[in-house]
Amino acid sequence: MIDLFYMDGLPVAVMGLGKSGLATARALLESGAEVWAWDDSPAKRAEAEAEGIRIVDLTTADLSELTTVVWSPGIPHTHPKPHPVAERARKANLEIVCDIELLARSERDAAYIGITGTNGKSTTTALVGHVMEAAGRRLAVGGNLGTPVLTLPRLGVGGSYVLEMSSYQLELTFSITFDVAVLLNITPDHLDRHGGMNGYIAAKKLIFHRQTKPRTAVIGVDDGICRKIYEELTAAGDQHVWPISAEGRAPGGVYAQDGWLIDDTEGRAERVADLANFPTLLGRHNWQNAAAAFAACKAAGVPPAAIVAAMKTFPGLAHRQQLVRTIGGVRFVNDSKATNADAAEKALATFDPIYWILGGQAKETGLDGLDGYMGRVRHAFLIGEASDKFATWLKARNVPVTACGTLDVAVRQAAALALKEKRAGAAVLLSPACASWDQFPNFEVRGETFATLVNDLPAEG
Repeated sequence: MIDLFYMDGLPVAVMGLGKSGLATARALLESGAEVWAWDDSPAKRAEAEAEGIRIVDLTTADLSELTTVVWSPGIPHTHPKPHPVAERARKANLEIVCDIELLARSERDAAYIGITGTNGKSTTTALVGHVMEAAGRRLAVGGNLGTPVLTLPRLGVGGSYVLEMSSYQLELTFSITFDVAVLLNITPDHLDRHGGMNGYIAAKKLIFHRQTKPRTAVIGVDDGICRKIYEELTAAGDQHVWPISAEGRAPGGVYAQDGWLIDDTEGRAERVADLANFPTLLGRHNWQNAAAAFAACKAAGVPPAAIVAAMKTFPGLAHRQQLVRTIGGVRFVNDSKATNADAAEKALATFDPIYWILGGQAKETGLDGLDGYMGRVRHAFLIGEASDKFATWLKARNVPVTACGTLDVAVRQAAALALKEKRAGAAVLLSPACASWDQFPNFEVRGETFATLVNDLPAEG
C-alpha cells in the first residue's frame, strides 16, 4: 500500500466509497490522516463504517477544516451537473483530486507510463505491463484497469507505474508528468460528463501535461482528432512524438502494414514482428494496441527483441474478445468491455459470421457507425433497456432480431441457433455496445455471468 506520509495528522475527505474510494480511505488511515468519508449509498457507508472508517455527511458538514477532497472519478463534479459536495468544496476553496494524484505526490521518484484513449486502453495497459514484467522491470499496473493505485506497492527510484487513465481521472490528476504518455484514439464518449466533445478532447490531452524531452508521447493517428493532436505536439517540439497506426505507414513511429509490425522510430522502417504470431491480439484494433505497446516499451528502454518475445506470450485481457469456449466449432466470445458502438465495432470486424448478443444501457451514440458490419451478423439477440431502440435500428438493416430480455435467455437462444446452423468460423459474441448498469453492477460481472452461462451449456451431442 502507498504511504501517504504527507497527509499524517490532517483531516481529508473521501467522496465516493466504491473500490478505489475504500482503498483511498484505508491508505489515508494507515498514513495517520483523519478521514471524513461519504457516499450517497447507505450500503456503501455501512460497508466503510464496518471497517472503522469515519462517516461524515459532506453535504452538510463544516468543510472549513479541510484542504483536500479525494473524489471518486465516477461522480460528476462539473458536467452535466456538479454533485452538491463538489459545489460546497469549491466554495470552500478545497482542492478536488483523485487517488492517482495522491500516488503521484507520494511516489515522486518513480517513472510513470500513462495510457488513455476511448478504446483499447485496458488491453494496451495490460500488454505494456506484461512486456515490462517479462523484461525484468520493477513495476506495478493499475488505475482505470481495475486495481486502485493506492493498493500498489511503493516503487521509488528505478520503479515504473503503468497506469490506465480515464478522462475522469486525467482531469483530477495534476502532479504526474508521464515519462511515456500514450493516446490511442478519440471517438465520442462520456460527452455529458465533459460538457461536449471539446471538453472530452481537452481531458484526454492532459495525458501530455508538462511533457518535455526526453519524455515521449505516443499517439494513434488513425482518427482525425488524434492526428491533429499529433501535428500540434510535433510542431511544438516539446517532447519526442511517435505516431502509431494500424492502417498504414506512420513515418517516425510504429505501424502495422501487410501483416507486419514496423518500427520506424529510428528511421529504418524495420519489420519487427509478424502480427499473426500474436494469437491474443486479433483484429486491426489490436494491431494498434500492439503498435502502441511496442512504442511505449521501447521508449521506456526495453529492447525490441524482448518486446516482441513477450508480446507472443500475452494472455489477453478478460472481457475483451476473450474466448470462453468452443462447442461444435462455434466460438463463444466474451467482449463485455465493449460498452459503446466504437468498441463493439472492433469485435464485429474480427469475427464472421456472428450471432450477436447486445444491449443494456445505451450510450448517446447508440449503434452509430456499425452499418458496414451488419452483413456479418446472422442474428441479433437483444437484452436490457436498449432492446426496443436497437431492434428498430437492426430491423431497418435487415438483421433478424430476437428480444431475449436477459442474458441467460440470449445465451441459450444464440447457442441453439449457431449450433443448428453450423456455419464455418461462427462466433456467439457478447459485445453489448452498452453500459451494464441496467442489469449488472459493471461490465466485469456481465462478462463473468456470460462465461458461467456458456460453461454450463452442454457439449454438442
